[in-house]
Amino acid sequence: MKHAVEMTGVVKRYGDFEAVRGVDLRIPTGTTYGLLGPNGAGKTTSIRMILGIIEPSAGEIRVLGEPVSREVLDHVGYLPEERGVYKKMTVRRLLSFLAELKGVAPRQSAPWIDRWLARFEMAEWRDSRLEELSKGMQQKIQFISTVLHDPELVILDEPFSGLDPINQRVLREIIGILKKEGKTILFSTHIIEHAERICDHVCIIARGRLLVDGTVQQVKTDHGERFVSIATADGSDAGAVLRASAAVAAVRDPSGPGEAGRGLHHATLGPGADPNDLLRELVDKGVPLRRFELVEPTLEQVFIDRVGEDPVQDERLQEREVAHV
Repeated sequence: MKHAVEMTGVVKRYGDFEAVRGVDLRIPTGTTYGLLGPNGAGKTTSIRMILGIIEPSAGEIRVLGEPVSREVLDHVGYLPEERGVYKKMTVRRLLSFLAELKGVAPRQSAPWIDRWLARFEMAEWRDSRLEELSKGMQQKIQFISTVLHDPELVILDEPFSGLDPINQRVLREIIGILKKEGKTILFSTHIIEHAERICDHVCIIARGRLLVDGTVQQVKTDHGERFVSIATADGSDAGAVLRASAAVAAVRDPSGPGEAGRGLHHATLGPGADPNDLLRELVDKGVPLRRFELVEPTLEQVFIDRVGEDPVQDERLQEREVAHV
């Protein structure tokens, strides 16, 4: 299998601090690959090494089968998390300029620009200055500039950040189009729902280490059937019984009034626990069960189980990443 990105034993040190710790990663060509992790986990640092913005302290990185070089990167599109545009330029002039930097002549890029602006319903703004556009519209222009030169590999760092729900949907649809065209798409996010909707493959990185890697289905299957969904007949709260059970490692409370009203609970079984023992315990303690079901874990459950619920992994890494913007 060909790989769009290969990282072998990659380490990034800042003094005595290791931001990325011996990462081995293979991204298959033509896949949509999610790099998941909390803020400060090492996602952006890894992406910047793939793009040659910063050098690894150790290890090897290959992109599209070659060592990282200017020539290779001409076939890569990159949308950084930190966004910015030349606000005095018009939309069409900016896109033409950025395409030319990637080797696409203005005569060639002109019809592509019109087509992409039409996809994002922005054709009427083609001659407007960027400063006249809203933040969301400017983000659309930046996304267009990322894919305008028809790259083989598209790298999106937190692409949904700052977009309203409507534009998030539009972006998901555009990613779907790129996927059908056979592009390799790598995007980082800490919003697991986006990855579960879009990705073929995912990896989870935390504190600079790669914890999980595989297809979405493989990651869920490897995590095992250790999750139980419980509904009580009269909306009774079974949380106290579940938390007191030796068979249960963790309980996720109802996520909203709807779940609470239906008495829904989600429990993680402990190592070696038998779900039948938990079922008997609930019945013996008089919990009025309407449903007791072993369920496949969601990516969010896998993520929390492997990473924990701390939203920030290492503030030092965040500071380093900001310093290299």
